[in-house]
Amino acid sequence: MNRPLRRVALFLVALFAVLLVNADYLQVVDAQSLRANPHNGRQLLDRLRRERGPIVAGGVAIADSVPSNDTYRYQRAYPLGALYAPVTGYASITFGNTSLEKSQDDILSGADDRLFVRQLSDYITGNSPRGGTVQTTIIPAVQQIAAQQLGNHKGAVVALDPRTGAILALVTSPSYDPNALASHDSAATQKAFAALNSDPNDPALDRATQGVYPPGSLFKIVTAAAALSTGRYNPDSQLASPTTLPLPGTASASIGNFGGEVCGDGKNATMLQAFTISCNTTFAQLGMDLGQDTLRRQAQAFGIGTDLPNTFSLPYAGSVFPTTLNLPQLAQSSIGQYDVRISPLQAAMIVSAVADGGHELTPYIVDRVLTPQLKTLDITKPSEFGRPISAAVADQLTQLMISVVNNGTGTAAQIPGVQVAGKTGTAQNAPGKAPHAWFGAFAPAGDPARPPTVAVSVIVENGGSSGNDATGGTVAAPIAREVIKAVLAAQNPGGGTP
Repeated sequence: MNRPLRRVALFLVALFAVLLVNADYLQVVDAQSLRANPHNGRQLLDRLRRERGPIVAGGVAIADSVPSNDTYRYQRAYPLGALYAPVTGYASITFGNTSLEKSQDDILSGADDRLFVRQLSDYITGNSPRGGTVQTTIIPAVQQIAAQQLGNHKGAVVALDPRTGAILALVTSPSYDPNALASHDSAATQKAFAALNSDPNDPALDRATQGVYPPGSLFKIVTAAAALSTGRYNPDSQLASPTTLPLPGTASASIGNFGGEVCGDGKNATMLQAFTISCNTTFAQLGMDLGQDTLRRQAQAFGIGTDLPNTFSLPYAGSVFPTTLNLPQLAQSSIGQYDVRISPLQAAMIVSAVADGGHELTPYIVDRVLTPQLKTLDITKPSEFGRPISAAVADQLTQLMISVVNNGTGTAAQIPGVQVAGKTGTAQNAPGKAPHAWFGAFAPAGDPARPPTVAVSVIVENGGSSGNDATGGTVAAPIAREVIKAVLAAQNPGGGTP
């Protein structure tokens, strides 16, 4: 009789031991994953009831929390609405979080492990836990100017500091008001979300980082870089420059220059001449002479087809250079057509690499994160994304790009007292649609004593209001000029020579 009782007792002891081990595992080992589980309603409600920390640009909150008279206690608010929507995204009870609200959620919600001691102290003292602060690299005055200059045109503007990779402005148009999606009224947010996603103008798309477009002649920076990097070419090299270039392997297809323009003597031109007035035939032939492998390697070196590091805080779409090309396709790709696609962010990165002597810095938008008491938890340190060209090639490209602004297709980007280097792009994109207008630029340029402090890319989809008459030089270059002026003014608030 005792033996069966002992067996039952031992079995019960074993069960209790298993339960204790399981409880310890759940409370200690698996606690973090349980807290992060999206189906953990208690954890979600706790986050929503907590005062979410602000997202800041230039000392001004562009996303903040205000008291609310409902079960959630705090309402997310975006004081400047559409201007910063591509940066902040939204924090929605119904649809979740996007952009910085998503990537920085642990800090903003107070769930980051680095805030644990502070939050524990708040619980003990009875204070309401709060989220930390995310400080961005955006310069508000530049963001405002970029948005004003882009106006109602569809498109985007990206401004970088080429020395660090810091994003100084990131604007997309059209945009949307994230306040409508942050409402605690579920019916209202669903209506706003449906309207946003059914809008044919796609205002929810961050064109600056998620839009990918044919770059047109802006891509000639890459083709010129590939040629110069071989050591067989320089800005004074004579290149074949026919007025019309028949495409090999086709019955009658050809490439011509914009407006039927003649480059050089109609047969040959220097690389400098051809780049200055953006000769299509010259660079299409140059691309075929270089070969697709050489051109592809150069594109990849600039980051086309390469993912950004996981630390990049915004959603983005990758840029593309085709994997296999015949000669006609290679000719078209060499002038940024066929299936070449890049984002405005990628364009700004390419320009910034030239500006910084061949060093391409990783772009970033979070400058630092702070505790609720505004003590610094983390500061973003600049890091090199790649080194696509040598310093010597960067100097040669700078010479070419300065000539574009001083004497060629980009004269609308000129700024008195400041040398600007730039490249225009007018990109065919779809039958029956006007071309996209591009401009990439940096400044100050060409003076070792004044290294460049701003790189900009601008795209205006389908030429904006100019339609088929649009070019990168007439539509996008003036926008870039004003953004550059705004950055230089912000970097040199005392006035005088920046």
